[in-house]
Amino acid sequence: MSFRIKICGVTSVADALEAVQAGADAIGVNFFSGSSRCVEPSRAREIAAVLPEGVQCIGVFVDPELPQLEAAVALGLHAVQLHGDEQPALLAHFCELPVIKAFRLGDDGLAPVRAFLEQARLLGCPPEMVLVDAHRPGAYGGTGATADWNVVASYAELAGPPLVLAGGLTADNVADAIRTVRPAAVDTASGVESSPGVKDAQKMQDFVQAAMWAFSQLAEGNRA
Repeated sequence: MSFRIKICGVTSVADALEAVQAGADAIGVNFFSGSSRCVEPSRAREIAAVLPEGVQCIGVFVDPELPQLEAAVALGLHAVQLHGDEQPALLAHFCELPVIKAFRLGDDGLAPVRAFLEQARLLGCPPEMVLVDAHRPGAYGGTGATADWNVVASYAELAGPPLVLAGGLTADNVADAIRTVRPAAVDTASGVESSPGVKDAQKMQDFVQAAMWAFSQLAEGNRA
């Protein structure tokens, strides 16, 4: 599993196709009932079914029970994103799909990420990717708040799985974010919306273009 640009919180087939048209190579569908972007399993299945080959459909969960994750396999998802306070043991019991583990960057910085990865390695179940989002009390992402990029940039010292940067990313700041953090991928939800759960085609196009340009600059710098 790999992607560069993920549009998360997609709630309709039309928005999913617009995101693909814009150039996103991953779509996020949210199953957290406390989110304004939550979708029913039937809608998630419809969205996954229209995505072309090469575009990932990723289910976002917050503190799910194992049966909920197992049921999601039948929806056509390519991966699951755990965005709550899940423990490594859950990954050890769920092997059907790749897992992205999300963390909300708080006052303790990347210490929780380090601890999780160490325990996951001991259990033999490291996540495929790690996502770092901004922290806002009582919220599980999609807030529009920006993470401290300088802190996130030190993730490279952990030698962990590929990093996905999220948190308040828009077409206006994603290039700076990529330049500072040097992530493997970026993720946006509210930054490309006209209202919660409703994507804006032009904002998605602008975001993808800005992100692709920044990633290309990183690649050129690595070759120099």
